Formats: sequence, C-alpha cells, structure tokens
Amino acid sequence: MRELLSRQAGSIRTHEAPLDAIERRGRRGQRLRVAVTASALAVVIAVPVGAYAVGSGDNTPVAKAPSPTSPTKVGVPPAHTTPTPTPSGPAAPGSPEQLADGITYEQAADGLEKCLAYHREMDVTTDEDLRIELGKAEDYRILLAHRMTGDDNAPGDGFWVAATTDKPRPNRVICRIVDGKSTGISSGSEELLPEFGPVHPDINAGKLNQQTIITSGGWRMPYRWGSIGQFASEVERVTVTYGDETVEASLDHGWFAATGILQKQPTTAPHIKGYDADGKQIYDSTQDKFYEHALPKS
Repeated sequence: MRELLSRQAGSIRTHEAPLDAIERRGRRGQRLRVAVTASALAVVIAVPVGAYAVGSGDNTPVAKAPSPTSPTKVGVPPAHTTPTPTPSGPAAPGSPEQLADGITYEQAADGLEKCLAYHREMDVTTDEDLRIELGKAEDYRILLAHRMTGDDNAPGDGFWVAATTDKPRPNRVICRIVDGKSTGISSGSEELLPEFGPVHPDINAGKLNQQTIITSGGWRMPYRWGSIGQFASEVERVTVTYGDETVEASLDHGWFAATGILQKQPTTAPHIKGYDADGKQIYDSTQDKFYEHALPKS
C-alpha cells in the first residue's frame, strides 16, 4: 500500500499559476518637422512598407451612370452616404464622389495622418522663421482621394490624398501614399484674391492630373486624374473637361474637386469653367492668365 501511494503521489503535478507579461508603455517623445515654403514642399521618395488595398488593381473604374443633363461623374463612392469622421480624424469630404476608386474615408484619413507625420519627421530646419506648422489631421477636411498611376518621376502605384485646413493657418496638402506609406507631400497656401477671378485652380494640381515621361514612350493608360481649386461665393457650378470627358466638380467649403478617367494621352491641361446661380458662365480657364494651359513637355 505504501508503495502504491508513493507512485500515485509522484504522478501528481501542481498546476502552475500563469505569469502574465507586464505591458510596458512608452511614448514617442521626439517629433521632427520639415520646413516648407509658402508655395510647395519638395520631398524625397521613401522606402515603401506595407500595402493598401485600393480598388481591384486592374485599373478598371466603375463608372456612375451620368444624368441626361449633367456632365459625367466618374468618381464612385465606396458607400451610399458620406462617411462620418471620427472625433480625432479629419472632416469627411462634402460628397461621396470625392472618394474615388473604392478608397474609404478611413484610408484617406490614415494617409493624411502618415503624410503629416512624414512632414514632421523630415524637419531638419533650425530657423524658426522658416518653419511652417501644418497642424494635426483633425484640423483638416479631406478634399479628394483617388488612385495614383506611377510615372517615370514618381514610380509606384498608390493613391493621392488632398486636404485643406484653416488651422493653424490656411493651407492645402497633397500627399502621395504608396504601399501604405507616405512618400511625398506638397504643401501650400494661396488666398483667393480678386485678381484671380471667381475660380482659381490650385497651383500644384498638376500632380493629380499629369504624368512625367522621361524614358517611356507615353502615359500609362487608363489614367485616373484629379483637379482641385478654390472658388468665390458667386460660383454655383464648376465643370472640368480633360481629354474627351467633362466632369461635374463637387463644391466643398470654397473648394472644388473633380476626378475622371483618361483613355488616351491628352494634349492640353484640364479645361475648367465656372457658372453662377443663373447658369451664366463667369470663368473659363483658357482666359485665365494665371493658369497653365499647355501640358509640360517631357
């Protein structure tokens, strides 16, 4: 009996209590910012990490059925209603058409966050007079987001995000997001002066609607393009014609945003027109001395 009890006691193991790992929290203390000029910020290409799932990847847009009396609207919303921003994120665009190619508000907001973080991390300026604080993502409103087709100057497919803010000062940013990482940012602020006219296309909008050709024989097609700019209070409607397509622009807090698809390489820059409440044309970009009508030669 003693031998039997000894064997049974040897086979019993006490159940050890689990030792939970203590989570150590840290804060990132140092944030660097990058200096920008009043017109634009040139940046370098960063090594891509991760990936965004944008559209189907076959460059085939899903077109919205045009109305019989209005130009075609090509930007397809990812949902039937405009998304509601989170309290800590940027404001959502005014209309679903401003998010094209299946890009969600969450993706656009995340891209803007990464873009502003990239701006801060690239700052090596020690002169306080040259620093321009771009603010936080929640200061902004998403203006436009659409698929990006890489070109010789900025290779790699991803998407563009354009956003505007009045805090800490009026500003507009255009961000490149490739493989889930910000690889470039353009920042600038232009007050809508009377001499600009009732519509003022953004000076850096060419990033959204032009490809740079250095070694290749032409633009990659089909090509998703975008156009943004400001408009005055008397403007009730803006159209943008690029190639053979005319698009009705969305009007959002003093800014217009339009996007479409090109099937062949254009010969001139987007043609922008503005109309008042009576339907009278009050702006034509071909008559705007500040607007570059010709596409740059590659």
